[in-house]
Amino acid sequence: MTDAALPIPDHRSHLLKGFAAAAAVIVVWSGFNIVSRLGGRSPLTPYDMAAIRFVVSGIVCLPFVLTRWRHLEWPRLAVLAAFGGMGYALLVYSGFSLAPAAHAGILVNGGIPFASALIAWLILGHRPGIRTEFALLVAGLGIVLIGLHSFGQLSGAPAHQWVGDVFFLLAAVSYACFGLLLKHWHIPPLDATIGIAVISMVCYTPVYLLFLPKAITTVPLSFILLQGVYQGILAASIAGLLFAYAIHNIGPQRATLMLAMVPGISAVAAVPLLKESLDAVTIAGVVLVTIGAVLGATHQLAKRG
Repeated sequence: MTDAALPIPDHRSHLLKGFAAAAAVIVVWSGFNIVSRLGGRSPLTPYDMAAIRFVVSGIVCLPFVLTRWRHLEWPRLAVLAAFGGMGYALLVYSGFSLAPAAHAGILVNGGIPFASALIAWLILGHRPGIRTEFALLVAGLGIVLIGLHSFGQLSGAPAHQWVGDVFFLLAAVSYACFGLLLKHWHIPPLDATIGIAVISMVCYTPVYLLFLPKAITTVPLSFILLQGVYQGILAASIAGLLFAYAIHNIGPQRATLMLAMVPGISAVAAVPLLKESLDAVTIAGVVLVTIGAVLGATHQLAKRG
């Protein structure tokens, strides 16, 4: 049954559940930016971070895969794992090794809605409405500010910070492709979560062990456990399941617009937790992206509720 065919109370219930799931993802992903930046500033390489994420989430999800083996659409799950699993993780962790958490919040979570809307328009022919376009434009101004901040090396920005920002933008594109394909193929959230986790573990781990640089033995076990619990269980498994559920209930563009509220939380939390300063340009970027997210999400709830 499509959303349009649902009775009004049921339709509203689906919307509210979807927005509630997206709100939970906002909390987890805000913490993800902080914990991942801690990893990026540690001796761990981006490849170590990805390995921790995939191994932990893969082990957690493996029992569920074994019980649903014959019901999973493996070719499509492999494509989703390439975009929303391995591609996204390697790009975003590379960004965290070079750029601050506030930039991740703006460029990843603010960039996903742009990439989703653009891809949906150019490939699927789903042009967003005028109100949504305005919301994206407001958030886009924030993204442009951060780009100018890094490329212009304002306020003493490190010389290679812009490279980290590019990684963040590419991660946003990768995750936008994942979200749109997930909705287009109508893959159940649980199938997507467990399939992506196990495929990423099986494909990535041998390559990591045999060929990629490692520094995982140089950090304390407690730090590895922190990253494992947050990256593999909270971010990859629980938040991944909730985000897939949100996409199925409110659609990829509305779900990703809500995620643009992550920058404000991440930027503020990074000050006391990571000792990262906020200059005027970064604050302006955070404010614009957050306003764009609120405009887009509240409009869609009112329009479809």
